[in-house]
Parts: sequence; structure tokens; C-alpha cells
Amino acid sequence: MLLLWRFLLVKEPPPRPKPPATAASQVANQPAPVGQATASEKGAKKSATAAARKGAEGFPVVEGTAAEEVVVEGDLYRVTFSTQGAVVRSWVLKKYTDANQQPLDVVNQPACEKLGYPISLSLAMDQTLASKLNSALYVVKPSGGTLAAPVTLEFVYSDGHVEARKQFTFGRGYEVGVKVRVSDGQRDLPAEVAWRGGFGDHSLDQVQQQTLEQAVYSGANGVKTVAEKKLKTDEMVPGPLYFGGVEDRYFGGIFLPASPADAFRIAKQEWIPPNWNNPKITPNLIEGGLVSPEAKPLDFRLFVGPKDLDVLRAVEPPLDGLLDFGFFGVIAKPLFICLRYIFDHWVHNWGWAIVILTILINLAMFPLKLKSVRSAQEMQRVAPIIKGIQDRYKQYKMNDPRKQKMNQEIMKIYSEHGINPLGGCLPMLPQLPILYAFYRVLELPIELRHAPWIWWIKDLSQPDTSHIFGLPVPILPTLMIVTMFIAQKMTPMPTADPQQKTMMFLMPLVFGIMFYRFASGLVLYFMAANVVGIAQQALINKMTPRPAALTAPEKAGAGKV
Repeated sequence: MLLLWRFLLVKEPPPRPKPPATAASQVANQPAPVGQATASEKGAKKSATAAARKGAEGFPVVEGTAAEEVVVEGDLYRVTFSTQGAVVRSWVLKKYTDANQQPLDVVNQPACEKLGYPISLSLAMDQTLASKLNSALYVVKPSGGTLAAPVTLEFVYSDGHVEARKQFTFGRGYEVGVKVRVSDGQRDLPAEVAWRGGFGDHSLDQVQQQTLEQAVYSGANGVKTVAEKKLKTDEMVPGPLYFGGVEDRYFGGIFLPASPADAFRIAKQEWIPPNWNNPKITPNLIEGGLVSPEAKPLDFRLFVGPKDLDVLRAVEPPLDGLLDFGFFGVIAKPLFICLRYIFDHWVHNWGWAIVILTILINLAMFPLKLKSVRSAQEMQRVAPIIKGIQDRYKQYKMNDPRKQKMNQEIMKIYSEHGINPLGGCLPMLPQLPILYAFYRVLELPIELRHAPWIWWIKDLSQPDTSHIFGLPVPILPTLMIVTMFIAQKMTPMPTADPQQKTMMFLMPLVFGIMFYRFASGLVLYFMAANVVGIAQQALINKMTPRPAALTAPEKAGAGKV
């Protein structure tokens, strides 16, 4: 069509008449001395060179001569770009440090060297071209060593046939405006921009980092997360897409597309870290990419920052869905607000804020606990009678009809003494959502990251790794076991079965083993709850002394089989 258009409709202008030869032109047309080119020859050579550097589509060739780095620095971040591929080599969040107390870089350098860097391009129609664009030398404007935000960077590369442009607009906050365009002169090519090489605090243990890292997106069905271990093949999330990206427990790298029609791709990247010595586990990384399904440029904002509730709520659309407090989020969020209020206005120490909030919660639950303990005391009082009835029927199988008679006798005893068998459990049910919600409150907020409590507890978000006489003895879980055992010893047990009693006394040890690898803030909460429970139980035992077990004549009232 282009050839026919030019042949049929485009008319060439008539040639200009040649001017008469003058003396000057005759002199100019005389042959030049050997080894010396004329001015016209030089101009012809320049024109030929320009034509050679211009592709069939009319793009001027734009290419850098050597790879160089450009740094953009603001109050909250320090981002390093490379002109080779126009990719991000480093993204430092200046307010945060890693496990080695170094500035936190969310880019995994060793992994990116093999898997590709963030903001790499992908072209579904031509991966060979994508590889070329990711290794090409771009020209950047403005150039220079370190640039202060706010600033706009533009990277351009063209080989005369295809042109790629990446524009980054930095402001004061954690958001960066990004525009990406790949064109072949006739149309824009559908492109993808991916965050590769993993994301987050890579100073942690590789297995621990793998369990924390995941993809997250928000579409028509709300916020969804995809863990690397659950990802079998690449997953494409079609629009409408509100946001999508990668995250770990405390930080997120999120694409916020200008067009909800854009899609989000999730992939697994296989990578073996240096000095990896566990052949049974492959610490794969997860990749997230924003995809344009149409032939148009990609226009989006990129949020790279902490999962701080106030920061996330300030983004449009709000990203507070990244803080997933679980099914009982309606309880967890107010608890977190209370915890933060105690920290801001009362103690300025997150450990003591946890202790104070634990005391307040247990005081609020005290009436329910009192009712539960009284019910347990009544159950303990009739326990010998119940045990006698069960002993008389223990030789019968569970499906024997006489077992039904045993249950009738037991319920009759409960009725005679005004006991509800569920009276010890029902008052505790309202506490379960609060316990789970508080567990989420202590696990997710970034405020507890690297937050100290006292002495040996330097980070409430990490397990207690203290040592005693050179031995790894976690002090906080040990104190939790001891206080839990004391609280259990003081609490009346509604059963007389020795096996059940043994199991109950083993529970503190089981909990201690479970909590050995839990965050110190969570262990501190349970230990504080045990201490408060001990004080409450001592008060209850003083207010309501344990009733004596029923005497032998009262036991004789039960019928015989």
C-alpha cells in the first residue's frame, strides 16, 4: 500500500534548471590535488554517512558508547540506573537497614546478574529483540553522576529500525512515574516491564527470604497473593488490574497502571545462590511484570517502599490491602492502632507497648475468664462422680447402646448440680478472634522491624537467639514455658483423667518448641499474657476457693448397670 500510494498519488516536484556555469564553478570543478578532497566530496561523504545511519523507518540511530551509571537521590531513596538496558541496578530505601545494619537495597545483586534487573523489557512477539534492548547502550538525559529529586530521566535507544524509550519521573514520595514505549516506526509494540531477580531484604537467610517473598495483585476479586511454592507455571492475570507487583513481609514493589486494561504476569525464576549447600531445596525467586495487551505504550506508577499503613493509605488507589491482617482484620486493625497510640503517647518502646496492650486486653477479658474458671471448678467438683460412671461403662464399645445410658447418667449429674458442660469453653470463644488478630498485628507491621525491647532483645520481629554460657538458649521462649506451666498449675482442671492431665502439663513444652522460631514480639505477648493470667488466677483462687470434691454418700446415688 505504501509503494502504490507513493507511485499513484505522490507527485515528484519538477527538477530545477541548472544554473549557468560560472568562473567560480569552473574553478570548483577542476580536479583537486592528489590526497585532498573537494568541499563537494566532503559534503557527499557526510550525506552518505547520515543516510547510512538512518534506518528504513526513519529513526535516527541513537546509541551510547559505553555503559555508565546515573543515580537519583531523594529524601527517601537512592536509585541507581545503568544505561546498559536502562535498568535499575540498585534501589536503596534510606530510612531502613538490612540484617547487617547496612542501607537496605531491595535489588538482589547476585540474582539479577544472572536473571535480569528490574524494569527489564519483554516482548511476547520477539524475545530476541527484547534481549537486544535489555543489553543495548541507551542515551540518557539529563546525564551526570548524581541527580537530586524531583527530576525526570529519559533513556533512548534506536538502531534505526526499532526505537525504545523509558522515562522515569521522580518526586518526593515513594512513587515514580514511568512511561515505556517500543516502536518499529509503523506502530507501537506490545511490551512488558518486569521486576526480576527477587525483591526485598536479601540479607536474610535464603530459605526465610523465599517464604516471605510473593506476588500480589488487586483486580475484580480483591487483593490476592501468590507464593512461589504454589506457582507451577507462569500465571497471567487479565484486567481490570488496579495494581500488581512483588513483596516480602515489610516492603513492596508495586505497579500501578494508568490503564486498568493492562495485565499482570507472575513467573518463577530458578536461581541457586552462591555457596548454596542444600541440594534438596531450590530457593527460587518470583517475578512480576506489567503487560500491555495492546499495541500501545506502557504508562504506570511504580511504588517501591515500606508497607507502612499511613504510607500505603496515601497512595491512589490505596495500597493498605498489602497489610493482610487476615479474616479478623476488623479486629486486628483497631488493635494495631491502639498499639501504635501506646507507643506514640506513652512509652516509645514497642516491647513495653506490647506488654501494656496485653494487660489491657486481659483486663477486658477478666469477667469471661472468671466465669470460665468457676465453671471449671464446678466440673472439678463432680469429676470423681463422672469418673466412677465412666469406669462402670468402660468395658463397652462406643457403639454399644449402653454407652448412651452412660451419657444420660453424666448429663443427669450435670443437671442436678447446675453445671453447663460447655461453660468452661463458651466464655473463652470471644477471646480466640482477639488472639489471632493480635498474632497478625505482631507479625506484619513494619514498625516492629528492628525494634528493640530490653537488653538482649534487639529486634522484636526476629526470633530470640540469645545465649547462656555460650549455649544457644532462647531466654524469652523459656520464660514463656515457665510462666505457662505456673498458670496451668494454678488453674483448676475440669477433668480427673490422669492421661488428660499429663497431656495438659505437656502443653507448655509443646508451645515452647513451636514458639522457638517465632518473632520475639509474639513470644513477648504470650509471656506477658501468662504473667497477667497468673495474677488473675491468684485473685480468683482467693475470691472463690476451690470447692471440695463430693463425698462418698453423694457418689452412691448413681445407679447400677
